[in-house]
Amino acid sequence: MALRIITADQRLAEAHTKTTMAIFGPSGVGKTSLLKSLPPAETLCIDLEAGMKSVQDWPGDSIPVRSFADALDVACLVGGVDPAADEKTFFCESHYRHLRDTYPDLVRMIACKRIIFVDSITDLTRLAMAWAKTRPEAQSERTGKPDTRGAYGLLARETIGLLKHLQHVPGRTVIFVGILDRVTDEFNRVTWQPQMEGGKAARELPGIVDQVISMSRFAPDGDAWRHEPDRGEVRRLVCQSANPFGLPGKDRSGRLDLTEPPDLGALLRKINQTSRG
Repeated sequence: MALRIITADQRLAEAHTKTTMAIFGPSGVGKTSLLKSLPPAETLCIDLEAGMKSVQDWPGDSIPVRSFADALDVACLVGGVDPAADEKTFFCESHYRHLRDTYPDLVRMIACKRIIFVDSITDLTRLAMAWAKTRPEAQSERTGKPDTRGAYGLLARETIGLLKHLQHVPGRTVIFVGILDRVTDEFNRVTWQPQMEGGKAARELPGIVDQVISMSRFAPDGDAWRHEPDRGEVRRLVCQSANPFGLPGKDRSGRLDLTEPPDLGALLRKINQTSRG
């Protein structure tokens, strides 16, 4: 790919149409139902957990994915060719050309979508681990027995590679959804951690995406909100890293409040508003 200058106007135009976001929340909080706040004609759901029951009346398109190999193929169809990829590796020219010729209907359908909703990144890493265990890298060269460290290393490399490939998709918003675990240590201290296979992918994800958001339940507390993950009647999105709830958060746009309503359409409009100071 030839080097080129990106002007301020071009950068602002791209920022208006491109955001990467990771949303984590406890099981059952309603993460998949966030699809209903996105425009169905422009949104594609990559369904990795067979979890569309809660949004069965959502009129948008989805692609069911049941293996990591299929996930890599879908990522290639969405993201196109990686100019840095060597031939015979994922996301190279021959990989994309093969998929384009094999799935012309998918190519046409994906071309019409500007929002990709990946549900869920938790299941993506589970599929990646199952796949990694079958690869030669997960076998000890000395003994021929399974090598767990090799499997986790391969899991991390390929999962991070897939996430970064989707990160660079031009003109599209990519939203990753995942489970948030409540972890209580021996001193009864509670922390909240994304549920993902392998620690490396979980640690690197916040640096890959623009926004990290936690979805949980709250109760009104005067002019603020009190975190009540088990009994709260109001769902909110926690958007900032410096929050009093101990939940993961990050706002690279600098435009979001501490918490926001669970409306991704409104959230994206707020993030992508184009105003110059």
